[in-house]
Amino acid sequence: MSQFSIHDAPSDVVVANNDELLRKLDATMVSDAAKADRVEHQMTLREAFKTHKKAIFWSMALSGALIMEGYDVVVIGSFYGQPDFTKRFGVIAPGSATGYAIPAAWQSGLSNGSSAGGIIGLLINGWAADRFGPKIVMMTSIVCLTAFIFIAVFAQSLTTLVIAEVLCGIPWGVFQTLTTAYASEVCPIQLRGYLTAYVNLCWGVGILLSSGVVKATLSINSDWSWRLPFVVQWVWVIPLFLIVYFCPPSPWWLVRNGRLEDAEHAVRRLTNEEYVSDEDVKNTVAMMVHTNELERQVQEGTSYIECFTKSDRRRTEIVMMTFAMQLLSGENLIGQGVQFLQSAGIGTALSFDLNMVLNSMFIIGTVVSWGLLTFFGRRTLYTSGMACMALVLFIIGGLGFIKSTSATMAVGGLLIALNFIYNCTLGPLCYTIIGEVSATRLRQKSIALSRISYQIMNIICGIIVPRMINTTAWNWGAKSGLFWGGSALLSTLYCLIRLPETKGRSYGELDLLFENQVPAWRFKGTKVDQFGRHAELITDEKDFNS
Repeated sequence: MSQFSIHDAPSDVVVANNDELLRKLDATMVSDAAKADRVEHQMTLREAFKTHKKAIFWSMALSGALIMEGYDVVVIGSFYGQPDFTKRFGVIAPGSATGYAIPAAWQSGLSNGSSAGGIIGLLINGWAADRFGPKIVMMTSIVCLTAFIFIAVFAQSLTTLVIAEVLCGIPWGVFQTLTTAYASEVCPIQLRGYLTAYVNLCWGVGILLSSGVVKATLSINSDWSWRLPFVVQWVWVIPLFLIVYFCPPSPWWLVRNGRLEDAEHAVRRLTNEEYVSDEDVKNTVAMMVHTNELERQVQEGTSYIECFTKSDRRRTEIVMMTFAMQLLSGENLIGQGVQFLQSAGIGTALSFDLNMVLNSMFIIGTVVSWGLLTFFGRRTLYTSGMACMALVLFIIGGLGFIKSTSATMAVGGLLIALNFIYNCTLGPLCYTIIGEVSATRLRQKSIALSRISYQIMNIICGIIVPRMINTTAWNWGAKSGLFWGGSALLSTLYCLIRLPETKGRSYGELDLLFENQVPAWRFKGTKVDQFGRHAELITDEKDFNS
């Protein structure tokens, strides 16, 4: 018999049959898990902040690793419009703003280097984090990155810079997975969306910092104008290493490895002892054990192959598409902001000023997204954001046919608006969705695969986008908006059909919804009883989690 059943249940209700679970877990543990689940669902946002303020601190501190990644991933793109860098490594291009240009092929190599390294790092992390633990893998990655930065700082050729980008991409791939997984595992339902969305803000801080550093070094008339931005990366290596060393391990990872006492200790370190009793801690760990066993009944293994079998195949598809659609939305034009603005006819100094405003939207937009998350669901925000992106891109593309100063400035303003829309919706919501949709036992690998899909798309975009906007290649300029507007429109249709609503759902509830193949548009209205008739607290329909 299947462990999940919707037979004889009310319409749009999914009920778990826990007979198989009771062969592994006693009724007391199931009941304790139900108590923890009920407490978590009934907790207010204010209570969640008070109870889990330590988890908030550690999650935000650990997510700071992405400041480093966001900084360097974008800084290399800013160099394509940097006079000293283009003169040092570029070719003469009279039509460009600086008189020199990095050939499109080399731009693709530099942009794709970190993506290629990121894929390697993601694959390694998906295996290593489950085997050795996230903390050990993270600390090892920080040490390796410290060494790899030397190669970028003292590079004498574009070839060496490409090698440096590939090597640095490996630890960045580790950071991408571990920070999102940690944020989704250490906090309750009420805080999950905010802290996973915060990952996008960290990206924004790194990107804005890179814009400021590159602009500040424009006045240096030597190779140090582009070397110093690389040097800055060493500043936060030691603080980040110490944060990882002292942060509590994820209790979910400890449960998956059978270390229940250590999991209880981790929960205590992540919660406020004034509001959490020893019984609450045991109940919380019991809920994790219950969810882990639910997933083991469906999928015993935790390899990459399991991500593409049974109900996990659908979950993997959704997380991979969610991350890939970040680039299909036209966001890749923002990553080439300086060169895109210059190709639209804006001068060097103004393009760097606008680029700082452009990148500040990562922070402003993420803060706005926290307010939107309070009132709207993930599916609603992500889909509506994608639709708005498509509209703005079509307008940008249309303005590309108008040769006037006002049209050029309008393109700059719309690009800022595009980035604001992206960072209110798609940017932060992506991390929330992939953290919630993935099964807990496969989370490290699911997030790794989702990020790999992003990196593959990034490589494709890294090949075609420089050619679209480079004056020595296709030279589409603002007309590129038409191409990406069509891509965003198709992505909107996918969201309507396949993207489910995960707001307010525990991981056990999401397991049931996916196992029962509930359509994406019915996730929000379907009630779930994940403890079945064996939980003493759940006795009738009014107790179902809505």
